Amino acid sequence: MTTTDYAAYIAGLPRVLAAAATVFRDARGRVLLVEPNYREGWALPGGTVESDGGESPRQAARRETSEEIGLDLPPGRLLAVDWARGPGRPPIAAYLYDGGVLGERELKEIRLQEEELLSWELVERDDLDRHLPAGLALRLRAALDVLDSGGGPAELEDGRPVTG
Repeated sequence: MTTTDYAAYIAGLPRVLAAAATVFRDARGRVLLVEPNYREGWALPGGTVESDGGESPRQAARRETSEEIGLDLPPGRLLAVDWARGPGRPPIAAYLYDGGVLGERELKEIRLQEEELLSWELVERDDLDRHLPAGLALRLRAALDVLDSGGGPAELEDGRPVTG
């Protein structure tokens, strides 16, 4: 295969988006959610992995968290990976990382990226459905279950555990 053939082969492969987010909690177990100004519903701090510079999902989670809420903290362990499909877009491989428990000092240091976010809130697990799109609520609950159990990362499809 020539270099030209290989480039054409790569250009013809299907596209998949990648996203990464960080799950932060407070001492009471509430989850930190952010309210975007560009779409309905709430989200976790995070965003799209930038493939141009070879950014990894872990690097994207840290960069996005720093940009969106002003906290430059290294992500902890991987909690979940979700193969999420949706109408009108390519599939997304969504990675959720443990951000740990934020104390009062860190919570006071939160500075929102005003170009993208309106507010932030600490939300109880039982109230996630009122804030999040259904798929993200499922994904987040699976990640919280991993934290509670101490088990390995959850493998998900559209927010639901994969059984093999």
